[in-house]
Amino acid sequence: MRYDVSVIGLYILDVLGRPVTRIPERGNVDFIEEIRLTVAGTAGGTVVDTAKLGLRSLAVGAVGDDEKADWVLLTLEKHGIDTSAMQRLKGVPTSATILNVRPNGDRPALHVRGASDYFDVPASAYDQVFDAPIIHLGGTGLLKRLDGPASAILLKEAKKRGRTVTFDLIAASPETLGIVEPLLPYIDYFMPSIEEARDMSGQSSPDDCAKFYLDRGAACCVFTLGGEGAFYAHKDGTRLKSPAYEVKVVDTTGCGDAFDAGFIAALHHKMDVETSLRFAQASAGLVATGLGSDAGIRSFADTLKVMKEWKIKG
Repeated sequence: MRYDVSVIGLYILDVLGRPVTRIPERGNVDFIEEIRLTVAGTAGGTVVDTAKLGLRSLAVGAVGDDEKADWVLLTLEKHGIDTSAMQRLKGVPTSATILNVRPNGDRPALHVRGASDYFDVPASAYDQVFDAPIIHLGGTGLLKRLDGPASAILLKEAKKRGRTVTFDLIAASPETLGIVEPLLPYIDYFMPSIEEARDMSGQSSPDDCAKFYLDRGAACCVFTLGGEGAFYAHKDGTRLKSPAYEVKVVDTTGCGDAFDAGFIAALHHKMDVETSLRFAQASAGLVATGLGSDAGIRSFADTLKVMKEWKIKG
C-alpha cells in the first residue's frame, strides 16, 4: 500500500496566542509571549503528528482558495504528507480558528467553519483514500456535508476493503449521537474524550459510556480522560485504565488529536494494548508542553523515549 494511514476530515488553520488574560479595551494593545500558526483540526492535527511519528500519511480534506489554504498545504507538505487528496474549493474560506490561550491552558476559541462544511469524499477517490491499512475519520460534528449518511457510506466501504477504522469527533452534544450512532458498527476504535462520550450517551462512568457505544456496534472504545489518563474497553470484555503522565501543561490544543496519532502509530507498530495507551498518552503529553497542536512531538524514537522515562502520576 502507498500509505500507512489515511486521515480524513476536518482541516483547520489555527492562530494561537499565549498567555491571554484579557482582551484589551477599545483599540488598546496588550503584549503576550508567543503567537503561532498551526495546521489543526481533528484530521489536520492528527495527520501532522502521524507524519512526525514516521508514518506515510495521506491528508484527505478541504481548504478554501485563499492565503490560508496556501499555508496549510505548504506546511503539510513540509512534514512529508501527501496532499494530493486535499480539495481546494473556490468561493469559500479555509476553516480557521483564533485561540486565546489562558495561563492555565484553557483556550476560548473563535471559529470560521469554511471549506470543511463543503467537503465530501467522492467514490472516484476511493482507491487512493483507502490505499492504507488504517483509515482515520476525524471531525464528525463539524463536517456539514460529510456528516450523516455520507460518512456511513465512507466507513462501510473502508470495512468492505478490510481496513482498520479509527474515529474521533468534535463539538459533541446530545444531538451529535444521531450522526455518530449509525457509524459505530463500522468503527474499530471509537476515540472521543470522556466529556464527549458522556454528552452523547448520557452516561457517567467510563465503563458505562463504553458499554453504551459497544452495545451499538463499536468494536472498541478508547477514551481520553484528561489529567486522569485514558480508558480502553473492547467488545471482548477487556477493560484497562492507564494513568496520566506528570506534565507541565502549556496548552491543551491538539492533545486529543495527538493521542489519536500516537494510538494509530502504536497500531501500525503492533504494540500491545497497555503500551499503545502509554505511547498515545506520551504523544498527547508532548503536545501539551508547547503552543499549538503540532508542539512537542519530534519523532517516533523521541516519543518512545519519553514514554519510558516520564513519571506517571501516583
